[in-house]
Amino acid sequence: MLKITDLKYEYKNTDDVYEYSMSVQKGEIVAILGQSGSGKSTLLDLIAGFLNSSSGSIKLDENDLTNETVEKRPMTILFQNHNLFEHLSVQKNILLGVSKVLKENLEDVNKVQAILREVGLEKYEHTLASSLSGGQQQRVALARVLIRREPILLLDEPFTGLDVNTRIEMLDLVKKITIKNNLHTIMVTHDIQDSKRIASRVYRVQNHTLIEQ
Repeated sequence: MLKITDLKYEYKNTDDVYEYSMSVQKGEIVAILGQSGSGKSTLLDLIAGFLNSSSGSIKLDENDLTNETVEKRPMTILFQNHNLFEHLSVQKNILLGVSKVLKENLEDVNKVQAILREVGLEKYEHTLASSLSGGQQQRVALARVLIRREPILLLDEPFTGLDVNTRIEMLDLVKKITIKNNLHTIMVTHDIQDSKRIASRVYRVQNHTLIEQ
């Protein structure tokens, strides 16, 4: 279980203090709702290690992650901007999830092919990212974070801007992959319908505090 207890973050030069307590079970998706600027993404930044809390703890089972560096935290994060290299193939974009130098080896190529089957893009392995649709590009971005097989998946409004049908397909895919791989998935969203579709529990950031709905 991923457990966040009394986690606090204080913005410099302000009196704003954000407080977070929540839990996520294996194979569970938890949604975080709130207005723009309410502190939803701040929570993800704290879990990922991009920001340091002033107090509180982040634990995965018995492992305390609170003071671990970013690279040692067992998590991946998918942002709204997929950040694909459009001049590279789907395969090479996904390989960047495991290697920055794009040195192909059989093991990594097999991993790419397996993850492409998982996200339904096995026919596009050697297709340039620039020729894909918006939904397909987000599938590639999702595959790139999933190939690391980390137990914590953070989603920072990654499907905003997609048409309704494509967004539903992506949400359903995230739910399927979360359950299949026993991930601890936290999805930040401003769309309550997205949370209703795939989240088992919903939290809302109100007055700088995370409250379970």
